[in-house]
Amino acid sequence: MAIDEQVTDENLASVLQISHAAHAQALALVSLIEQQKNAPGDSESRAEIARQRKLLTTHLARLRGLHRAACFSARDTKAVTAEARQEVDRLHLQLQNLYYEQRHLQGEIEACESFSHKYQELPLIPVEDFLAQHPEHADDDENALMIARIDHEKSEREALEQQRQELLKRKAKLISDNKRRRDDLANLDKDLEKFIDAAKPIQKLFEKVV
Repeated sequence: MAIDEQVTDENLASVLQISHAAHAQALALVSLIEQQKNAPGDSESRAEIARQRKLLTTHLARLRGLHRAACFSARDTKAVTAEARQEVDRLHLQLQNLYYEQRHLQGEIEACESFSHKYQELPLIPVEDFLAQHPEHADDDENALMIARIDHEKSEREALEQQRQELLKRKAKLISDNKRRRDDLANLDKDLEKFIDAAKPIQKLFEKVV
């Protein structure tokens, strides 16, 4: 593929076009100069050489101008490209940070999902039994249903704890009553022994009379 077919920029295409024209003009000028050497006195040839030189100078001037413009354009393009590259680098770094953050969050989610929660070890009643007792929770989602079951277990345990405390109070009262009765029986035994001891002389007197 020729270089002309590879260049698509209009400014560079103009540079190539003027370059080709200057090259052709230079070759034509060299040919005229060679012809002038063979006929040094020909004024027409000298005039044509002067005209060709002016035309070549014009092409070279245009070529220099286009070359200068192409250099400035390339400089501007490099600056724009550098800015675009910086923006791409910034976006790439931001994307990498988001990727690392995503991996971190995924790891945290996996850790939370695999974490052994204490509530999973609670001896809750089966879901079927709970819904049979509380049908108002039949449409709850999994989380709401679990919270309701835990609240139910809490209330049940509080009720059982209250019953236990009441039973402990009754037990303490029964123990106190039994101790009081034992003390009363012990005092009764002492009084009975005293009564028997006091009745012995009377018993001996009855024996003598009989």
